[in-house]
Amino acid sequence: MFSKKTVRVKNVLIGGNNPLVIQSMTNTSTMDANKTIKQIKDLKNAGAEIIRIAVKSMEEAEKVKEIVNNVDDVPLVADIHFDHNLAIKSIQSGISKIRINPGNIDNENNIKELIKVAKEYKVPIRVGANSGSINKKYQNMLKHEALAESALEQVKLLEKYEFEDIVLSIKASDVIMNYKANCYVSKFIEYPIHIGVTEAGVYDDAIILSSAGISSLLMNNIGDTIRVSITGNPLKEIYAAEKILTMLGFKKGLKIISCPTCGRTEFDIEKTVYELKENFKDMEFKINLTIAVMGCIVNGPGEAKAADFALVGSKTKVLLYSKGIFIKNLDKNNLFFELNEYLKSKKYL
Repeated sequence: MFSKKTVRVKNVLIGGNNPLVIQSMTNTSTMDANKTIKQIKDLKNAGAEIIRIAVKSMEEAEKVKEIVNNVDDVPLVADIHFDHNLAIKSIQSGISKIRINPGNIDNENNIKELIKVAKEYKVPIRVGANSGSINKKYQNMLKHEALAESALEQVKLLEKYEFEDIVLSIKASDVIMNYKANCYVSKFIEYPIHIGVTEAGVYDDAIILSSAGISSLLMNNIGDTIRVSITGNPLKEIYAAEKILTMLGFKKGLKIISCPTCGRTEFDIEKTVYELKENFKDMEFKINLTIAVMGCIVNGPGEAKAADFALVGSKTKVLLYSKGIFIKNLDKNNLFFELNEYLKSKKYL
């Protein structure tokens, strides 16, 4: 979305003027092709556009063939550490993209061999640096600079052999370090940048860290593809990524905003918001609406002018507004039916 160069990963374009791309990674054993294929399909159906799998051995690199042949459309990325031969074999097995870590694959001759095969098969390489594997030669630099320079060094090595089909990612669990490193590296490259916060923890903690880390970069025009890293079921990563992008305005979807409640509140806002979310759960990322839920008639309509629709509660009824203009009264006891019928009549649903 913000980089100047565009990289094609099978049928998905990253960078340039293309939309932000949502990624995830399987947590199944790649040797168990059936489980891995099922999880890939589940992730794709949930909204993942690129999916990474771990390739730790030649046996797993060979398994890539079976997995690729049983997955339609969605590009797969082989996550490679330590052994460039695993990357070469994964490419030959049909993988759509390679991720290598400059902290453990940095031998020039090995990189040269990998580039030759990547060029032949037209497979891009993601240089994926993280704070746990910074090149020792940069250990006296500031941490964010050391992380960025580790990645940039490998980019320069790829460019030395005329390979520019590159995506770059720099991740840390420290959000401030993560931000500074990505800002640093973005000044020197025009390649697409994959962003996220690594080792972000379980769901609640991961959402907080990832929201801070991802949004701060996107609002500074850094980032073309994202992953929200969450310990556990990777399907949660997709929902969280879609939600973050929707709330930031980078992706269409339903946004529900609500007032924080005060002594003027005349109906149960929290309960109404959760019921509203449940009402729209099957179309949350299919419609493009902002709905406000406000607790009183004093400031509610005015505060909700920016919303497409606002539900303003009183003791006896709920008033429906659109862009601050009163539309009609809704029955509290039949609220969501009446709201849905109105939205259908106006072609919003």
